[in-house]
Amino acid sequence: MSINRKELEEIATLAQLHIPEQQVSQITDSLNQVMGMIEHINGAQTSGVEPMAHPHEGWQQWREDVVTDQSHKTALLKLAAHADEDHYLVPKVIE
Repeated sequence: MSINRKELEEIATLAQLHIPEQQVSQITDSLNQVMGMIEHINGAQTSGVEPMAHPHEGWQQWREDVVTDQSHKTALLKLAAHADEDHYLVPKVIE
């Protein structure tokens, strides 16, 4: 299947897109390449392949969720001009 100029204009109208005249042929060619890739994929032999509901149904090695980074809060608060135990203190700018 290929897309011609008229079909591209209909698609653009339905999608409420404005396609500049100088880009019509380039976009048509690009869409035809995408359609070619889809046809190629549709031609793949998939008989005997069971559908999967989720890609993790197969064996997947999971790593343990471990914190590997330390908090730098104390060191960064020491760099501030004004801070309390947990917050930077800044002048009020909105009344």
